[in-house]
Amino acid sequence: MGGTLTHRLIESHLDGDDLPEPGAQIALKIDQTLTQDATGTLVMLALEELGLDQVRTDVSVQYVDHNLMQADAKNADDHLFLKSACARFGVWYSPPGTGVSHPLHMKYFGKPGATLLGSDSHTPAAGALGMLAIGAGGIDVALAMGGTPFTFTMPEVWGIRLTGDLPDWVSAKDVILELLRRHGVQKGRGRILEYHGPGVSSLEVMDRHVIANMGTELGATSSVFPADDQVRGFLDRHGRGGDWQALEAHADCTFDHEDEIDLGALVPLIAKPSSPGNVVPVEEVAGAPIYQAYIGSSANPGFRDFAVVAEVMKQGGGAAPGVSLDINPTSRDVLHDLLAGGRYGALLEAGARIHQAGCNGCIGMGQAPATGRNSLRTVPRNFPDRSGTAEDSVFLCSPETAAASALRGEITDPRDLGQDYPRIAPPDRPHVDPGQFIHPLPPAEAREVTLVKGPNIGEMPVHGGIEDNLDLPVLLKLGDDISTDEIMPAGTEILPYRSNIPEIANFVFRVIDKGYPDRARQVQAEDGHAIVAGENYGQGSSREHAAVAPRCLGLRAVLARSFARIHTQNLINYGILPLVIESADDLARLEKGITVRLRGIRDALRDGTAFAAETGDGAAIRFANGLSARQAEIVLAGGIIGWCRQG
Repeated sequence: MGGTLTHRLIESHLDGDDLPEPGAQIALKIDQTLTQDATGTLVMLALEELGLDQVRTDVSVQYVDHNLMQADAKNADDHLFLKSACARFGVWYSPPGTGVSHPLHMKYFGKPGATLLGSDSHTPAAGALGMLAIGAGGIDVALAMGGTPFTFTMPEVWGIRLTGDLPDWVSAKDVILELLRRHGVQKGRGRILEYHGPGVSSLEVMDRHVIANMGTELGATSSVFPADDQVRGFLDRHGRGGDWQALEAHADCTFDHEDEIDLGALVPLIAKPSSPGNVVPVEEVAGAPIYQAYIGSSANPGFRDFAVVAEVMKQGGGAAPGVSLDINPTSRDVLHDLLAGGRYGALLEAGARIHQAGCNGCIGMGQAPATGRNSLRTVPRNFPDRSGTAEDSVFLCSPETAAASALRGEITDPRDLGQDYPRIAPPDRPHVDPGQFIHPLPPAEAREVTLVKGPNIGEMPVHGGIEDNLDLPVLLKLGDDISTDEIMPAGTEILPYRSNIPEIANFVFRVIDKGYPDRARQVQAEDGHAIVAGENYGQGSSREHAAVAPRCLGLRAVLARSFARIHTQNLINYGILPLVIESADDLARLEKGITVRLRGIRDALRDGTAFAAETGDGAAIRFANGLSARQAEIVLAGGIIGWCRQG
């Protein structure tokens, strides 16, 4: 084993001597961290709780990009809190309106060969630069900011060989949609995707960003591209050529798994509602009327993703009557570049609605589609209700497909437009303005800073150690692939409470069962409760609110057939047991309303043995114990804050 670029990056940052086998626990030294406002407030509260003086990474950056709406003081107060925390702890601050974290981080801070840990599940986008970038829960990022190596499971490496060149009207979004078409949303779990082969050199860095960003939707730990001449050109254009170094896999390396994509054979693809894995060729759904075409987000954040839409509109004459063409710019820099080339005006003339630079509608913060109408989006996810509209109908597609459909007013294969395909090169002199960021203060000045906390900002929740015996009523039984959007929704009503855990807990499972919070509070005075789920519980966002808010309501254990990586650790970090149901028969027995009696919990955690349990009618059930020794210690302490306090 070894020789892949992934292995080289891990070996250079390993907190230990030998590269372990897949499945073993490893600790990785972290060079850079990324936080955003939806998760960053809990990160900063954790830094305060942990008593950190100054961050110990090479670079840590806090972006305000998710929740920019200021309908009242909640978001504005959180922004001021984040700004003050950055000044106090030595973190770069990206103010509201500067843009989306992932493309900005690549442009201003990303560095080939470095490790990046981010409190956002799409942090692996930076793998486009030859970085090892991983998403994690906020409290894990807080520990990394304090200099603690990041502990996770050694992944397998999945080599994706690319050959050929993309044909006209097919772009990077179709590459990752092809992988999702083949493999669905679970196949990447426990793996890092490493792209190689002759086709890689034909992809610009921001094309690679699209692919690496959405590797998360396969459940992958990360995605990695080589740092080649394309990366050198990208850094040169942005005035950072000195940060480049050539990085690639050894020629004779072997991968744990392999796949191959002939770029030249791809066709325009689209993910139907309501999963990124529900992918078909666009031609199969062509003709369905649309209400909205939405361009932008961290999944398609590059200059060309907007410029190609402008060029299609120039040739086609503008959006069809009744279609909302929503342009969600990903940074002020992109807006400057579109202005400089005349394409901003072309979008306005096409009838586009230009929104402020940020995540916005991707996370349900505005631009929600009308009830019962189709929305085509270049965003990474189309989980139910994520758009902000109940019973939404969101399709994921490339900018080319979204633009063609906006012109026609119906889902359209862009190859059927009859236009010349606009091939867009990156600007020779893109807009660069480091002054948009607020530089960290010198340590002596930083220590004099007082954190600014508005009335909606609470305290970091801390819980006591787990009991040895628990009798847990099952309050909810769920299916497969439950996302964190379904557990803890975002949106304009909910996300402003990201710093107020008791209040945001009122919305847990709102998409699935609005009565859950009240039922949970009714039993909370006793031992608490459990929920039951199928495969891949907790896929999607890294938001730890999907763990901490249910814990606030008394959730003590999640009983599931399997779990998504980030959410597993988030549950553990807040003292919730993630128990793996060993058989389908046992899953069938675990119905809503029964009581699960767990016995000898603390001994099982210490010894690494299976968990013994029985249902209220006396049926015996065993749950696998997949926790590492470190994870077991964290649960025993009631969560990671308690564990840290123990020294």
